Parts: sequence; C-alpha cells; structure tokens
Amino acid sequence: MPIFNAPLNDIKFVLHEVLNVEQLSQLPPFGEATRDLIDPVLEEGAKICQDVLFPINMSGDQEGCTRHDDGNVTTPKGFIEAYNTFCEGGWTALSADPDFGGMGLPATMNTVMQEMICAANFSFGMYPGLSQGCYEAIHHFGADKQKEEYLPKLVTGEWSGTMNLTEPHCGTDLGLIKTKADDNGDGSFNITGTKIFISAGEHDLTENIIHLVLARLPDAPEGVKGISLFVVPKFMPDTMEANTGVSCGSIEHKMGIHANSTCVMNYDNAWGQLVGEPHKGLKAMFTMMNAARLGVAMQGLGIAEVAYQNAVAYAKDRLQMRSLTGTKCPDKPADPIIVHPDVRKMLLTGKAFTEGARALAYWGAMALDESNHHDDPEKKQEADDLIALLTPIMKGYFTDMGSVVANLAVQVHGGHGYIAEYGVEQYVRDARIAEIYEGTNGIQALDLVGRKMAQGYGRLLRRFFHPVQKFIEVEGENPDMTHYVMPLAKAFMKLQQSTAMTAQKGMKNPDEAGAASTDYMRQFALVAMGYMWAQMAKIALEKLESGDGEQSKEFYEAKLQTANFFFTKMLPEADWRFKSLMAGAEPLMAMGEEAF
Repeated sequence: MPIFNAPLNDIKFVLHEVLNVEQLSQLPPFGEATRDLIDPVLEEGAKICQDVLFPINMSGDQEGCTRHDDGNVTTPKGFIEAYNTFCEGGWTALSADPDFGGMGLPATMNTVMQEMICAANFSFGMYPGLSQGCYEAIHHFGADKQKEEYLPKLVTGEWSGTMNLTEPHCGTDLGLIKTKADDNGDGSFNITGTKIFISAGEHDLTENIIHLVLARLPDAPEGVKGISLFVVPKFMPDTMEANTGVSCGSIEHKMGIHANSTCVMNYDNAWGQLVGEPHKGLKAMFTMMNAARLGVAMQGLGIAEVAYQNAVAYAKDRLQMRSLTGTKCPDKPADPIIVHPDVRKMLLTGKAFTEGARALAYWGAMALDESNHHDDPEKKQEADDLIALLTPIMKGYFTDMGSVVANLAVQVHGGHGYIAEYGVEQYVRDARIAEIYEGTNGIQALDLVGRKMAQGYGRLLRRFFHPVQKFIEVEGENPDMTHYVMPLAKAFMKLQQSTAMTAQKGMKNPDEAGAASTDYMRQFALVAMGYMWAQMAKIALEKLESGDGEQSKEFYEAKLQTANFFFTKMLPEADWRFKSLMAGAEPLMAMGEEAF
C-alpha cells in the first residue's frame, strides 16, 4: 500500500528560512499572517491531507464516478464525508475575501495546501480547486448581485464551480466556439451548446454547481473577440429550482483521475447571466485559467512528491543483489536497492525536483500576494509581472516532471510498480492529464515565447533576470558558493543568449519562435530552479556554520548534497536545450507532410 507524509520540514524551511514568508504580514490585509498563525494552519492542513484525503485516494481511483440514468453522478465511497470534513475545517475559505466569508489569508498558504492536497488525493483536490477558479472569476468580474448570490456559498463549499471552455470541435482554439447565448431581454440569457472534458461538471458533493460557460451572443464578432462569459447554475440561486436546460450527457472513461467526474455538459436553453462585459469573456476566463494553471503546476509538484516518497520507502526496503562496492547489510540475504547508483539517480531526481520546485512555487505565490495587495503601485506591478512570467514555466515544467518522477517511482519498484497493489502506477496515470489540460504544455511554451517574452518590451523578463544577475554578482564573491554560483551563471548566460536569438529570429519567421518554444521553456525552468537551489544552498551553508538553524545538521547537509546533484546532474540539461534551440526551425519544418 502507498504512503504519504506531508513534507512539513521542507515546507517550513522554504517559507521561513529561504523566502521569509512573514514579510507578507506587512501587506495591508495580512497583518495577522505571522508564523504563529501560518505554522498551526499548515500543520492542521497536513493532518487532513494525511488522515482524511489520502486514505480514499486509491479506493477512489478503483471505484471511480458513476453516472445514473437521470444524469446525476455519484462520487466514490468516502468522498462526500471527506468533502464535508474539508469544508467544515474552512479549507475552501482559506484565502477568500472576508467580505464573502473567507479567512483572507495569503494565497501563498493556499498554494502550500494545494501541494499537499494534490499529493494526498489528486482527484479530490480538483473539486475545490475548480471552485476556487470560479470564485476568482466572479470576484473579479461579476456584478455585485452575482457576487452576493454566488460567492458566500462557493467560499463555504456548499456550492462548487466549474469552467466550461472546450467543445467537441475546439480545445485550444477558443475562437471556434459555437455555444450560443440568446438575450431574454430581462438581464438573462438562454445558453445552448455542448461542452466536453468538464472536470467536476456533475457530482454529489455539493447542493449546487455553478458553471462558468463561454458562449457567443448573436451579434458577436468572429474569433476570440466575440466570446462572452456566462454564469449558469445547476439550480437557480434564489429558489433552488432546477435549471432545466443544464444536464450531464455522460462522463468520460479515461486514463486517470477516475475519482473526478469529467463530464460532457449539455446546455439546452439553459438560464444564464452575463459575467462582465459582452465579448470580453476571454479576459474574465483567463483570470480563472491563470489561477487554474498555477493549481495544475501544484498538481505536478504534489504527484511528484508522493511518488518520490513511495519510491524511497520501497528502495530502502527491497533487497536485491549486493552493492557494487561490497556488502552493506551482511545480516541480510541481499542489500536494499537504495545502495545502487542508478536507483539513487532516480531518487535524487525526484528529491531535487520536488524541493527546488517547492521553492520556486512559493516564491511565485508570494509574488501573487504582492500583486494583489501591495500598496506601492510599482512593487505591485513588478510582482504581477513576475507571476505572469512564471505561470507558464511552472505549469509546463512542473507537470512534465510530475510525470517523469511518477514514472521513475514505477521504475524503482520494478515489476511491483506496474501492479496496482503498490499504488504508484496510479500516479503515472493521474499525472499525465496535468500536461494536457488548462492549455497543453506546448501552449504554455508558446505563451512564454509569444506573449510573455515580448510583453512590455521585455519588462517581464527583467523581473526575473535582474534578481538573478544581482545574486550571481553578490554571491560570486563568496568562495563557499562557487560550486553553486558558477554553473548557475553559465546557464543564465546561455538563457540570455537564447532569449535574444528566439526574439530576433521569431520576428522574421514565427516558426522559429514555435520551434524554439519548448526548449526555451525548459531551459528557463532549469535556470529558475538553479536560482532557487543556489539560494537554498546559501541558507544551508549559513545554518551549518552558525549552528542556529531550525532544522537538524543532517537536514542542511542533505540540502547541500541535493543541490550538488541538481547542479551536476540536472542543470546540464539546460545546455543541450540551448543547443537544440539554436538549431532553429529547419530540422522541424523541412520535411513535407507526405513523408511522415
């Protein structure tokens, strides 16, 4: 049976010793968000993830969701009880606006919770996760009456939310949407169309489900400029009578996330209301999607964490052969496989990724809090730029690596990993969707190169490049940091070269930008991880020297050893990504279609 223990020591190390999360208490809404509050909240969060959500993860996968003849969907055994416990604990309200019943805590704390929830039970986490995105869209763009009607119930978790974008003929290309909205003349609209792949579209966890639906008004211009956003509840918010035009046509039979209902949603003259301005729906939906993309990044991290933990436990327990350098456990018939270099490489890949990604994710989350709440407009803009830049990088890289680490966990387990009993094959299946939904990782790469790179004449890039350059200049003078700063500096220099080359060639031929995009995103992510690992190494060195660290001596020594692995075994990937990127588009585009 699989295991999961919330990595609280690592979480606290990043929050308090590396990033000084307490500085968020200086922002106007977060005066009470000191360590005395943060740590107990996260400790309680760890308990609910370990004791309530994780025990129903494997059984939920095996049972899945069931659609009945009347269109209703039931979730697996234990999910209703777990969801009620989750809501009673206030976890749906953690970072929500106090004006609508939320706790008003930093989004950073919600990000930490997302990591632990996704590690404990990926499918379960999607239900409150989608509600969070629905809440964000209505909070930002909804009319006052819509906020009053929907937000308090979304905050308590009594109601849940969804996002309805994809249709049978269009996914990424939202300009092809055909769902229509006819004006009733009384402030409401009739919504008609079919949406597919709607996560949590129908279920039995909440008394109402609030659908946010992209549709076209009769006078809508072609393409994405003609998309509007509508709120379409399953039950009318004032009377709780059924919105008869809303129905679940089917649930998908899919590779993973079996305990989350992925639905075909049919709208047949369903009652709805416009959210925001006509034909401005894409802007509103992107508020929801950006929140979702950060959530999906945490899914990648969470699944990697739990897969890594199970791989380590198995490697310490499984006896096979003797160490290449001599017997390590003479009292046993063979040595545990953790003595073997190749097994250690797989484990260290998981360890180095999860710990580095955690630091990068929390740094991004703190920027999100500053972008939302800083009272200095300049600081607010800087933070907004940084999280906008990091979002596609984290979504793309974290989810790619979530799949990698999950597959490595299966490999460590050998044949047992391929068998359902050990639980790690589920992580491979669950992890795979995170690379696809909320914009495939190829789309994230195009967003980075096509939008974020050029935005503000490189302003977003400077929000990252400048602090990295400053860190390299300052710590380059520290002989103890040479081992970490030098490889970071070399990788950073090549990232700057890649940036210039991609921008220059992409202006002349868009295929050049497209061909470079995935390599560039991956190269950027590795440099960002290197920046975080260099900072963690700096803290670990300081704590070992002073002896006043919050963690044990062994903890800081392991940080340095893992940092060494990252810089020597993982960061070199950035170099071959650079070489691949510099080869340009010709190797990809020269072949005629008939030759494939």
